[in-house]
Amino acid sequence: MRIVLVQMPWGALDMPSLALGILHAVAAERGHDVEVRYANLDFADWVAERTGFGLDDYAYFCEESYFQGTGDWAFAGALYGDDPDDSDQLGPENAEFADYFRFLTANGAGERERALARATRAVAPEFIARLAAELAADPPDLVGFTTTFQQNTASLAAARVLKELCPGVRVVFGGANCDGPQGAALHRNFPFLDHVVRGEGEAAFPALLDALAAGESDLSAVPGLCWRDASGASVANPMATRPLPPAVLRAPRFDGFYDRLDASVAARWVEPKLVVEGSRGCWWGEKHHCTFCGLNGSSMEFRSKQPADFLAEVLALTERHQLLDVYVVDNILDMGYFDTVLRALADLPVDLRLHFEIKANLRRDQFQILADSGAVQVQPGIESLSTRVLRIMDKGVTGCQNVRALRDAQSAGVSVTWNYLYGFPGEQAAHYEPLISQLPLLHHLDPPAAACRIVIERFSPYYDRPELGFDITRPAFQYGETYRLPAGELADLAYVFTAPLRGIDTTLGGTLTEAVETWRAQYPDSRLTFEDTGERIVLVNTRPAYDWRVTELTDPVELALFRLLHRPRSAAALAARIPGGAAVVTPLIRRWTELGLLFHDDGSCLQVAVESDNQTLMRVEHRHRPEEATDSGSREAQDAVTVG
Repeated sequence: MRIVLVQMPWGALDMPSLALGILHAVAAERGHDVEVRYANLDFADWVAERTGFGLDDYAYFCEESYFQGTGDWAFAGALYGDDPDDSDQLGPENAEFADYFRFLTANGAGERERALARATRAVAPEFIARLAAELAADPPDLVGFTTTFQQNTASLAAARVLKELCPGVRVVFGGANCDGPQGAALHRNFPFLDHVVRGEGEAAFPALLDALAAGESDLSAVPGLCWRDASGASVANPMATRPLPPAVLRAPRFDGFYDRLDASVAARWVEPKLVVEGSRGCWWGEKHHCTFCGLNGSSMEFRSKQPADFLAEVLALTERHQLLDVYVVDNILDMGYFDTVLRALADLPVDLRLHFEIKANLRRDQFQILADSGAVQVQPGIESLSTRVLRIMDKGVTGCQNVRALRDAQSAGVSVTWNYLYGFPGEQAAHYEPLISQLPLLHHLDPPAAACRIVIERFSPYYDRPELGFDITRPAFQYGETYRLPAGELADLAYVFTAPLRGIDTTLGGTLTEAVETWRAQYPDSRLTFEDTGERIVLVNTRPAYDWRVTELTDPVELALFRLLHRPRSAAALAARIPGGAAVVTPLIRRWTELGLLFHDDGSCLQVAVESDNQTLMRVEHRHRPEEATDSGSREAQDAVTVG
């Protein structure tokens, strides 16, 4: 069979689709002729030439507006066959869209963003018509679309027009947006979809290809597949009850992507990266599913590739594509990789630049192993600095441990990306006010990308277990503005849901947001370092909130206490280990707190100065990605987990 796999807007421009790379490999091994079409790059080129569209415009849809659904809204007119030339329907005065524009405004979109959304929706049908015509000019046997994040309506629009032009072409959907009830709803409501693959594609997709090549009409044996029986009715096969074993997880093929990127206007916007996976699922989530996390969908069980296999895969891809920037999409790093993969990478004469997602309770030496292996950026899923709120989340770490992770990562020369989340049932103002007052002492550490109220995601405990504090009322507002479907169908299609606000009020949430914005603004000029020579500890400070420059500790008791505070400890625990006990420890803690050297939370404190010999690290300004606003993980990883 001749197969074309398609990556639609708003897929990332700087890296290929891992899902399509895996399916390319799987299908090619079975003898099929496979091409991957990066229509997201096609769109970037087409719209840039036509309208002057740039990287910031693409990033608004791809990264910044996920929880407003603007990327899907922009292609909804193309999906439903609207013709914006028939009326002034995209104008701000149009009643049909007035509520949506008010919704955007309420969520921080200015006139630029609203105008961008209108303009993109106006030109989207022309792009879809052009893309479908190009696919139809030499029609393949099957066209597969991967849909994750805001790729649904663009993919649906292209599938609809292609099917009108070439009814004989098989159209298949897969990806994170097709997991569980979502995929069944897509198949029921859009009859131009022949098949929807739900779950991991390495098994279902080749089984579907084999059945189609053999001319079989009964597809009930393909796990998770949505298909149509002889009467045309939508049938959703049961999904696999067990995830794929690690040995079945395939290395991707990215043939053609980097040449295509080089020829695109996007080559002037982004630096190309490789994308790989070492594992699927979450070993922490298997034991304690974070209450707000909807990642991993229907497959939480943690599985990882053999260290030697993963190492060989990374090195083969970097050599083949001559790239050193590697984005590892695992929801959480396999702890066994520290003494295997990471140490092996550290010993190689290769200057890789790696991104990992980790758990925040790593030791200082583990951050050093990450740095030595080539890790320049980690996402530890910090989410809060309050132990009491972290307990509500079921994160399994404390506030002091999270601050220690920020400190130790910077000491190792590793940049940290994270968001501060709030809005949890049971949280109180008392969990936030003391922390907000302490944030200025942390201004030298990597700041959050933003402070965000949580949303309710499908597959999260908050969605599945209303006794945890949320009464789900309906799909989030944008779904009704994007899809012309009954409420019940929207409820199955949606990933994000609306529920009454919980936790701290909007006033305190605004105070937290302002404090985080101040942190971000002062971070480039803030520094707090220490150098321990054995006989003395020299601390240097440039944080604006503290007016001292250099402080030296020379007294043996001070030296011992400062070193003990490398780990979070209570005042009582410190007093038990310091000669003189509380009479000595209490005034020192008070003085160091006034100097901004100590972070306090839940009865423990921690020194926050960074080792001075690692302050040449480059401080990277990280763009706020939608997955960071919800969880420690990434739905790019779901694109791998639910390949299609």
